[in-house]
Amino acid sequence: MELDPKRLLILRRIADAGSVAGASRALGHTPSAVSQQLGRLEREVGVPLVDRTGGRAELTAAGRLLAGYGDRIGQALQDAARDLRALGAAATGPVAIGVPPPAITFFATTAVHLLARTHPDLAPRLVETGRQEGLRALRLGELDVLVIEDDRQEPTPLPPGVEASVMFEDAYRLVVPSDWTPLTDPAQLSGRPWIAAPAGSPRQLAFRRLAARHDIVPLVEHTARYRFAVYTMLAARLGAAILPANAAALIGPAAGTVTTLPVPGAYLVRLLRRTGPWGAPPAVRVAAEALQSALLAASERLAAQGLTESEPRVNGHLVDPSEPSAPAGPHAGPPVATP
Repeated sequence: MELDPKRLLILRRIADAGSVAGASRALGHTPSAVSQQLGRLEREVGVPLVDRTGGRAELTAAGRLLAGYGDRIGQALQDAARDLRALGAAATGPVAIGVPPPAITFFATTAVHLLARTHPDLAPRLVETGRQEGLRALRLGELDVLVIEDDRQEPTPLPPGVEASVMFEDAYRLVVPSDWTPLTDPAQLSGRPWIAAPAGSPRQLAFRRLAARHDIVPLVEHTARYRFAVYTMLAARLGAAILPANAAALIGPAAGTVTTLPVPGAYLVRLLRRTGPWGAPPAVRVAAEALQSALLAASERLAAQGLTESEPRVNGHLVDPSEPSAPAGPHAGPPVATP
C-alpha cells in the first residue's frame, strides 16, 4: 500500500474543520476536489475514513489514525521550511555587541577579529556598556547581543524577545589585604573596611548574602565598579572584597590574600541575544558563537599560564537561570566555560 502524503494532509484538514466544505476553504480548493482526494485515499486503504451519515463529517477510527500521521507530516514540513530558511539566511550586515569593560580586555576584541575572518560580510560593532544601560539598549533594539556579569541565585530578568545562555560560571572568593591577620570566621570582617560594588551587581549580591549570614557590618564601604579598580584598592590595602574565583587568582600575594572562607552563591557571565519567531537571526547567532569561542580560548590560555584557580572545562550543559530546570545555587564542580 502506497499512501499519498498530500491526501493525508487533506484528511488532517477535514479533521480540523469538521467538514469537507471547511477543509476546502482552508486549502483553497473546491469541495468537489477535496471529496475526490478523500475518495481516492479511502480506496487506497480499503476502509471508510469519514462517516458522512450525520450533518458533520466525523472521522472513523482509521480516519483518526491517518489524520494523526497527516498532522506529523504537516509539522515535519513546517520544520523543514524553517530549517531551510535558517540555512539559507546569510550572516551579513551590522550587528551591535554590548560588553562590560572586563570583557573587552579579556575576550570581546578577539571575537571581533574572529568574525572578520569567518564572516567578512558581517559588520560587528563593539559597544562598552554596563548591565542596566545594556539591557535598555537591547530592549530598544540598539544592541543585538549583550554580555553581562550576573549572579545565579538572584539573576537578572530577561526582557521580552530575548534569550540567554551561560557563558561561564564561577565561585565567589573573599580577598583581604595582604597585611591583614588571617581570618578564621567571616564575622571577623565586621568593623573593618570593605571594597563594595554597585547595588544589584553580582559582587554586591554575594556580599549581601555573606553579611546577612554572619552579621557583618563594615566600618566603611569604598565602591569599585570594575575588578581592575578592586585590584588597585586591594593593593592600597583599603579593605576586603569579593571577586569571582578566577579573577581573584590573578591577584599577586603582595596585593591581597585569597581566603578559603566560603561565600554563598555563584558568579555567571551570561550572553543575551535578540530573538524572533524563528530564533536568533543568523548575524546574532554567529556573533554569539564568536564571543563564546573567544571566551573559551582566553580562559584556556590563562589556565595554561597557571593564572586561574582551576582549569576551565568545556561543558555544553550549563543551565541558564531563565530555564525551568535552572538550579538555585552554585554550580557543582570547577568553573565551566562552554564553547
